[in-house]
Amino acid sequence: MTVMDRIPSLKLDRYRQSAPQVFEALRGLIISLELAPGTVLPRAELAEHYGLSQTPIRDALMRLADDGLVEIYPQHATVVSRIDITSALEVHFLRRSIEVEILKACCVLPESEHAGLIQKLKAHIVEQRSSLDPLDYSRFSKADQAFHREMYQAARVNRLWDLVCQQSGQIDRLRRLNLPAEGKTHAIVRDHEAILHALEIKDQHAAEAALRKHLSGTLSFVKEIRTLYPDWINEASSE
Repeated sequence: MTVMDRIPSLKLDRYRQSAPQVFEALRGLIISLELAPGTVLPRAELAEHYGLSQTPIRDALMRLADDGLVEIYPQHATVVSRIDITSALEVHFLRRSIEVEILKACCVLPESEHAGLIQKLKAHIVEQRSSLDPLDYSRFSKADQAFHREMYQAARVNRLWDLVCQQSGQIDRLRRLNLPAEGKTHAIVRDHEAILHALEIKDQHAAEAALRKHLSGTLSFVKEIRTLYPDWINEASSE
């Protein structure tokens, strides 16, 4: 199987520029590990595959490089990067700091807004649970992301969610590696339920404690992940 066999065709939205759409498609494949670290992404073949010139492909690859998801070797090749643990730790710090403040904001929302948030969070947890048996990783991950995004929206800091997502490529790949671990998905749901319960009764301290526990889950398994996938981890960043 060639790399192009692992890249689905893309129905382009003619009302949007091509490069961002190619970027989003390739980023999703890298985050989901459909395109593993070390995979070569040939620009000319990508252009032919998507039916585009090489210019939007180049622009998309440069954006991926800015996010640390690929390494571009001029006149040679573009390669999906190894997972950088230092970057993952930095984004974990950023996200935890932001979401602690978001929880504070959510606990003091006007009653009608607070009630609306709680109902939406419950719906996301229902979606997560329904994706467990049989386990659908893609559906589960989307519901997981939606749970957190809902709180950013309630706190009216949507652009911070965009910032966190932009910076989260490394930790998202670690999370995807950790997701198949026995009991991991059920633990994520339990964490979300603990956050929800604390928010529902407006217990800021309990919500913060549940959030810290939840966000630290993947990073606590870095050593195990590195043992299982040694060729996928940037060793210089994990010492």
